[in-house]
Amino acid sequence: MTPSAARRTALAAQGFADTRPTGVPTRRHLQRALDRVQLLQLDSVNVAVRAHYMPLFSRLGPYPTSLVDDAAWSPTARRPRLLVEFWAHEASLIPVEDWPLLRWRMDQYETRYARHVSRIAAQSPGLVDDVLATVKDLGPVAAGTLETALGGAVPRAKGGWWNRSDVKHICEYLFATGQLTTATRVGFQRLYDLPERVLPAAVMAAPRIPDDEAARQLTLRAAVAHGVGTEKDLRDYYRLDPARSQRAVAELVEEGLLEPVSVPGWRHVGYRHVSARTPRKVQGRALLCPFDPLIWERDRAERLFGFRYRIEIYVPEAQRVYGYYVFPFLLDGELVARVDLKADRAAGVLRVQGAYGEDGCDVGRVVSELGAELGVMARWLGLAGVVVGERGELAGALRKVV
Repeated sequence: MTPSAARRTALAAQGFADTRPTGVPTRRHLQRALDRVQLLQLDSVNVAVRAHYMPLFSRLGPYPTSLVDDAAWSPTARRPRLLVEFWAHEASLIPVEDWPLLRWRMDQYETRYARHVSRIAAQSPGLVDDVLATVKDLGPVAAGTLETALGGAVPRAKGGWWNRSDVKHICEYLFATGQLTTATRVGFQRLYDLPERVLPAAVMAAPRIPDDEAARQLTLRAAVAHGVGTEKDLRDYYRLDPARSQRAVAELVEEGLLEPVSVPGWRHVGYRHVSARTPRKVQGRALLCPFDPLIWERDRAERLFGFRYRIEIYVPEAQRVYGYYVFPFLLDGELVARVDLKADRAAGVLRVQGAYGEDGCDVGRVVSELGAELGVMARWLGLAGVVVGERGELAGALRKVV
């Protein structure tokens, strides 16, 4: 494949070759987007918009975020739960039917946290059973409420596990091992409940999937989301271990579901899903949050787009190159600019704290399209307008068009 064909294949797989809905997006549009991206990463940073909302805006345009909330945290008989939380790429929303495919990871967490849980159990015998019993009685319930119900403030250990209380430790352990899950969130605070009260009965009753078969199915899902990618790209989507990922890729090639391809400039063999589409061109625009699945594997983003991208949240302010929470801008199949965004909810504006163009970009067109998309995003977030700061070579021109 040519690099251009590989890029267009990847964009189509992620839904960027589809036209946005002309009306208000519906649950059907949500499902179609989920069928492409497979999962939505969760992240606590809310400087612009929560990470799990933005990838759908990037693909669908302005949509009611209640579509995600209802699918993940507020199901009804008419609109059953579509998504559940678990560790997939990172903390993620995954389709409920994928829960059984990650039981091997739950087993890994059981082993990984055994020493921590044993230490807590030695200090607080019966705490695991008490937490489960209290969640059964009170759930959906927050960890803080559990602490109170189990006897008031629990001393916090120094160091390790971010100084969480023992109850919070146990909640996270039970979540990671599949004994608890998230029923809903309030202000992004997780409320725990028993999986059998959250997940469909058929999902809970599903037989154990052999670990290698689960890896094969997850790798196939990753291939659908990638269109084309290296083995390491596919592995990273669900954070599989190398040996298991390599076996899965080899099996999928043998089955005829993946096709090895050579892409000039790629150091490693690519694997194309046999149903992947390669459009002749990709048109349209989108702002991408740092946790968008198109770009979350930074080496792949650089390989596909020639776009070096690093998140600078953890970099001291004086050392940041582009800003705290930077959104790449996709235009007609290329990453042409990046903007450091902040939703200033007190002032009611979307602040562009820095705006930077890529080398060789058509500044006039990029600024025009970027300004328009920023306006759409601001309205979607319920903000009155866009305010452009001083940083970046596009700032002056962008200020004139917003």
